[in-house]
Amino acid sequence: MFNRLRKKPMTEEDTPVNKPSTARLNLFFFAAFVIFSILIFRLAFVQFVEGPELTYMETSRNTKDIPLAPVRGPIYDATGEVALAYSEPVQSLYVLLYEDYRNDERRQEAEELAHDLAAVFKQFNPGDKEQPDGEEIIKRLDLDYQKTFGYVPRLVKSDLSTKEIAFFMEKKADYPGVMVLEENIRKYDPDGVAVQVVGYTREFKRAPDSIAKYKAIREGASTQRDPGLVYHEEEKVGFDGLELQYQEELRGRSGYQSIDIDARNLPDGTMLQTPPEKGYSLVSTINKEIQMAAQEAITDELRRLPKAITGYAVAMEVDTGNVVAMASMPDYDPNDWDYDKIKYVFRNGTTESFPPNDAKPSRAESVILLGSVIKPLSVLIGLKEGLFTAGQTYHDQGYAILGKDGRQVKNSHSAYNGSITARRAIEKSSNAFMIDMVGKRLLSKYGSEGIDIWDKHMKEFGLGVSTGVDLPNEFLGRLEYTNKDESALTRLAFASFGQQAKYTTMQLAQYTTMLANKGKRMEPHLVKEIRDADGNVVKEIKPKVLNEVDFADAHWNEVHKGMVTKVSAFDGFPYDYARKTGTSEQGTGPNKKENGVFIAFAPRDNPKLAVAVVVPEGGFGSVSASPIARKIFDAYDEVYGLDGTPKGKKDEGKDKE
Repeated sequence: MFNRLRKKPMTEEDTPVNKPSTARLNLFFFAAFVIFSILIFRLAFVQFVEGPELTYMETSRNTKDIPLAPVRGPIYDATGEVALAYSEPVQSLYVLLYEDYRNDERRQEAEELAHDLAAVFKQFNPGDKEQPDGEEIIKRLDLDYQKTFGYVPRLVKSDLSTKEIAFFMEKKADYPGVMVLEENIRKYDPDGVAVQVVGYTREFKRAPDSIAKYKAIREGASTQRDPGLVYHEEEKVGFDGLELQYQEELRGRSGYQSIDIDARNLPDGTMLQTPPEKGYSLVSTINKEIQMAAQEAITDELRRLPKAITGYAVAMEVDTGNVVAMASMPDYDPNDWDYDKIKYVFRNGTTESFPPNDAKPSRAESVILLGSVIKPLSVLIGLKEGLFTAGQTYHDQGYAILGKDGRQVKNSHSAYNGSITARRAIEKSSNAFMIDMVGKRLLSKYGSEGIDIWDKHMKEFGLGVSTGVDLPNEFLGRLEYTNKDESALTRLAFASFGQQAKYTTMQLAQYTTMLANKGKRMEPHLVKEIRDADGNVVKEIKPKVLNEVDFADAHWNEVHKGMVTKVSAFDGFPYDYARKTGTSEQGTGPNKKENGVFIAFAPRDNPKLAVAVVVPEGGFGSVSASPIARKIFDAYDEVYGLDGTPKGKKDEGKDKE
């Protein structure tokens, strides 16, 4: 009995399960229903009530990047210390339009702000008529958004004074939308060093499509995704010279201001700024001391000569191709740009040319006939082509006869030279020798194809082709011997003594360098190093030989020995040097012009420097051009030394002793 009443031990299967009550289940389902109802209601509210507004906000809000002009890198002279062009920081006043001022009420507020700003400028700059007045500031604010969108800050005034900066920083709360931002303005050496080499800058919006790189930037603007490469219309870019040639290296990268805008293209948020990056610097081959000597020498000669109004010179190192001086005078001031002042000299220099205008005598063409300076090459061609030998003599009676009509072409002053060799013909500058021994004999050997042979040799020496100089817009010359309106005899005869082609002073300097180094056409360089913002060299421009000509060494020596014309400007010059004077003639009668040309290299046996000088309407080259060359050689000797020892440093050492 007792055993039957004892309970059986419980196992895991016998454990009781607590089941929820019906009330608790109902509460759970009710809570879930409420929560889902709220979510569904909210979703419906967002979709049907707030949806249009959110859609509008989504489409009407955007972020715009406003470019900040990069800090343009400097251009130094050959020492790496004298800045020929540099960017100077200035503080500028901008206004950001937060409202649409195209209605009368709002516009009145903006106009009142403009007049208030004008009053501030007048207060700190009394008597300065250059300060913008209220009407001018209204124009600059562009309240009708004709020039740009509302979110782009409007430039009101550049180069604020310290008092103006302090005022606007202190009164910032009183002038909503007014900002003082740092910018950079481009400045150039006040001495006007090699202006047409360095070039100048202007606003990107003014860049013509004829400048291919800027046309490409405009065409690709819509697809440019890198804000650092975005150009804005007011940004200063290179328009000429090294400023244009090395635009990408000098420019750096744009900074930008990021700002939210609304559907009206007006600011609607905080502006975030990413600063611009500084561009690379250029170390040019131009030495300021030598350059100034060249410029001053040309200017002095122009004062002395009765007809000459322009002069050009290029000094090029024989072994490196480095251009240490490149002068075009008179020149202009890139810090004070006024086209009316410079239109007769602008871009009319050693690598470019505008046609002459006899109605405007203040404009003279820089590209002229070479005259007798071509005669060393003429003799080289004659020797190379086997037209005569070095020892062969020619009887120079003072003239050569052209054609069956017996037309005479005379030597300068009808000089009678008697029996002369090729070497003597160079020294005496015999036109008759060149016509009879080179021009006529080329025609006899090749017929009319003699023109092509002549042209081939000219271009091998860089005459009539690009020199490769690192400057834009190089003029390649004017080859009158290709004019088929004249007979082949006339063209070859006159070409042989320098009266059938016009070349730039840069081409003439490259040709002179080839005479000096016996046939290597060196590429002229105006930049020798490119450095980053920390001064590290990122690229070094090394000497480059464009082509070589194969002439017998004996022929070179014969020509060099002939380059000994008497030149009084070099009296007392301490080195033996090779030279050739030239006087080319253009026009006839009262319109006849005599142009002075001179080439030289020194020292003769171990050439370091080649110089070419052109003085349009300067008369004889021995009188007008050679004094300029002498001063350039002297300046180079002082700075670098024609024998490898700088004379300036030697003199300094003596002074210390």
